[in-house]
Amino acid sequence: MRLFRTSLYLLILLLPLSVRAAELAAPGFSAAHNRAQSLPRLQSLLISHGGELVFEQYYNGTDPRRPANMKSASKSVISALVGLAVEQGYIESVHTPIARYFPEYISAERNSDKLGITIEDLLTMQSGLETTSNRNYGRWVLSDNWVEFAIDQPLVAEPGTRMLYSTGSTHLLSAILTRATGMDTKRFAQQALTRPLGYSMSYWSQDPQGIYFGGNDMEMTPRQMLLFGELYLNNGKHQGEQILSAQWVERSYQAHARSPRGQGRFYGYGWWLRDLAGMQVPVAWGYGGQLIFVVKELDLVVVATSDSDPDPQRRSHLRRIYDLVEEAILLPVRRASEESLASLQQSQTEL
Repeated sequence: MRLFRTSLYLLILLLPLSVRAAELAAPGFSAAHNRAQSLPRLQSLLISHGGELVFEQYYNGTDPRRPANMKSASKSVISALVGLAVEQGYIESVHTPIARYFPEYISAERNSDKLGITIEDLLTMQSGLETTSNRNYGRWVLSDNWVEFAIDQPLVAEPGTRMLYSTGSTHLLSAILTRATGMDTKRFAQQALTRPLGYSMSYWSQDPQGIYFGGNDMEMTPRQMLLFGELYLNNGKHQGEQILSAQWVERSYQAHARSPRGQGRFYGYGWWLRDLAGMQVPVAWGYGGQLIFVVKELDLVVVATSDSDPDPQRRSHLRRIYDLVEEAILLPVRRASEESLASLQQSQTEL
């Protein structure tokens, strides 16, 4: 009896804040499905728990085999590629100044005030450079040289001190990957990331110099996005193989910068950190509602894709997705987890 009690006690201590996928699959997330059906821009909703796909639905005529344009959720993938380049020795450190890769644009004679910008500053959106997003996006993507345009933006903050969200920063990372690895970013992504995960890269646009768009226009199917999220959920492992270092995943999820977009929002290495259901949840976010939620506390990954065309309803659509995920997925799973743990603790008390 003593041995049994000891074993049960150890089981309770080791139990994560989650319940088995089979227990979650039974109700089928009907509330989430019902709310999803009311969203005219939503295209897919997928949930994996404990590495098991427990919910998968497609909406508004979406073909499950068709890749989704991830928009800015691509930034989280670029971050992973930088981590892989560091691990494989192509990049010395995230603290390396970017001037090493762009001597023609940053030197003592040109843009000398930018000599202190590091790779980490780009990863955390703290380069200090004026943004190429929002009001400046059109001029940037219509320019003859995206890399030069981004670097030539005025320095409006000291590097490493303030978050300035800019797709130009992650495009510079793509250019750095190209120069550091000696291969284009898509080829490196295929070799180091997607092939080990079991799939190939789809369409991905390029700038006028042929640099793959760092931080936008990457395409993956929702299931491939789920695999990428599970890689981070499992601390860089896929089917027992360490693809990305656990240390990189951990650093990616640290709050390196506070977002000016609202309370409870931070930014890591290419991942947003958002307060949801009483937890700080890493989110790969893309324009229009392309989202990957990685919830380690619940052993859960949620993927949503949406119509990415500009529309006045896109902001309200995004809010409704966040509310759906928080209220109809995360909170119910958390309650079930806590009830399961409480039941086991009660059983131990009664023995």
